[in-house]
Amino acid sequence: MGFLFGLLGLLLILSAFFSGTETALMSLNRYRLRHRARSGHRGAKLAEALLRRPDRLIGLILLGNNLVNISAASLVTLISLRVGGEAAIAIGTGLLTLVILIFAEVAPKTLAALHPERVALPAAFIYYPLLRVLYPFVWVTNLLANAVLRLFGVRHDEAQSHSLSSEELRTVVNEAGAMISRRYRRMLTSILDLEKVTVDDIMVPHNEIIAINLEEPMVQILDQIQASQHTRLPAYRDSIDNVVGILHIRRLVTALRKADLTRDDLVEALQEPYYVPEGTPLSTQLVQFQQRKRRLALVVDEYGDIQGMVTLEDILQEIVGEFRTVPSDQHPDLQPDGAGGWIIDGSANVRELNRLLGWQLPTDGPKTLNGLILETLETIPEPGTVLELNDYPVEILATSENMVRSARIREREPPRLAAGAD
Repeated sequence: MGFLFGLLGLLLILSAFFSGTETALMSLNRYRLRHRARSGHRGAKLAEALLRRPDRLIGLILLGNNLVNISAASLVTLISLRVGGEAAIAIGTGLLTLVILIFAEVAPKTLAALHPERVALPAAFIYYPLLRVLYPFVWVTNLLANAVLRLFGVRHDEAQSHSLSSEELRTVVNEAGAMISRRYRRMLTSILDLEKVTVDDIMVPHNEIIAINLEEPMVQILDQIQASQHTRLPAYRDSIDNVVGILHIRRLVTALRKADLTRDDLVEALQEPYYVPEGTPLSTQLVQFQQRKRRLALVVDEYGDIQGMVTLEDILQEIVGEFRTVPSDQHPDLQPDGAGGWIIDGSANVRELNRLLGWQLPTDGPKTLNGLILETLETIPEPGTVLELNDYPVEILATSENMVRSARIREREPPRLAAGAD
């Protein structure tokens, strides 16, 4: 009887092993497992190899689990007959069911679900050689099981890929918690957003492009070059719509030092302008900048008219944030009104307002505050007109014949609870 009870205990341990390791292997994070396998972890490599064909792994585990459970049931029957005869069989069956449920199913599976890597990776060293030894039995079992599945129209080679969509990857990044700092999480999600944001969203508008007029006197051109905060400037004749080229100021450093820069030297230093169509995603434009070795592009519409200008720095700022930190109250388009609101220029970019002030104005339509107001009202409003943009109170302060010059926007009010709500 001592030998029988010892054998029964061994079978229960094996049952707990099969149950727990099954849950652990199926609960593994496939991407973390792949990373550890690429890092050279032997157990991770074996586990990854086993999970390439989960049907074989499950077949092996269930083969062992059912074998030990059935053997344990037979052994309990034998022990019950020796202890109390046929009347004790029912009691033995009930006790075995309770013991298997607690010690061989619930407890090991809960432990494996909480710590899958600690359980699964050591178990892979047992399952990998065991699968090779028992492969004929597993193959026959899977052959019959797959034949049954095919009767219901299910094929094992139609399993879904474990690759992540961009939205799923965004969720993984946002839920990384302390593993990735908030700043890096913001940068990663910004990279994922590059496909949704176009050059129209970040470009410098047509009327705000700082450029050189080649028709002006050389003295004024030299003063503009020396005072410029930019290293690249478009050069045009007559109007900004007639861009001749892009001037890289560093090419003129020697001539500027000697003070002998002529108009011909200036024209000769111009680089051919680079045009991109409006609506180009930032992800595409970033690659084009890299391939063409360019840092500045002019955005044109379907008629070839210049709509704005976009630079490599603008795209990088979308990923990493502003390179130069400018306080909100010192921004040229923003002015605090002294009462908790902001007086904002109508030409202010909506995405920039959201980034500077932490607001949530809609960005899927017009790019400027003026465009957003006109789209909402469908008319040029009179000063004093009040409206709401995504629950932000907006008061029109000044208008002209064709646009809103300035508006006052206050912080969005917190939602109010309905009367009688808890």
